[in-house]
Order: sequence, then C-alpha cells, then structure tokens
Amino acid sequence: MYTIYHNPRCKKSRAGLQYMTELNMEFRVREYLKEPLTEAELTALIMKLHIKPKELVRTQEEIFKKELKRLNLNDEEWIKVMVENPKLIHRPIVEGKYKAVVGDPLENIDKL
Repeated sequence: MYTIYHNPRCKKSRAGLQYMTELNMEFRVREYLKEPLTEAELTALIMKLHIKPKELVRTQEEIFKKELKRLNLNDEEWIKVMVENPKLIHRPIVEGKYKAVVGDPLENIDKL
C-alpha cells in the first residue's frame, strides 16, 4: 500500500494521483494541508526520499521568496519550517514501505 501526499489544488499533484490510478496502484490519499505532517513524520519521509530537507522546499512559494530565501537553516530548522508552512513541501510525494519519491516528473513514481 502506498501513500500519496496530495494537494488537490495542485496540477502536478492531481496528475500524480491520476497516474497512480491508471497504474492500478493500491494507495491512500493524505491531503497534507488538511492533515499536516508532524516533524517526526516529515523526518521519516525525507529519509525515505534520500534527500536533504531543503531539497523538498518549493522555492517558488511567496513565503520562501520573502522570508526564507536568504536564511542559512540547518536540516532540523527546514523541517520545522515545512511543518509550520506545509505549502512549502514539494508535491506530490508517493511513499512506499521503504522508499518515497517526489512524483514530478510522474515517471519517478515508477521507481517504487
């Protein structure tokens, strides 16, 4: 069973959901803006993604451009920022038991 961290207002996230449906993948949807991730959940997800927390930040968001762009934050601080501002998290993220991928491009989902 997979989990897709989804924002229904995001075109790429909707495309990821449709792609998984077309592949007949068994999954559950977590709308992370309605059901925010905890620091522990986000930390575990980032470990499965095999990336640094800052790599998961959406740099085109207004809050990043205005408040965060020039800051030199450590990994734990980036995680706290994303937990407090979930719109900053890249989407969609698809999580399996041992691995996760950012579903942009969609073909990344095939790696699961």
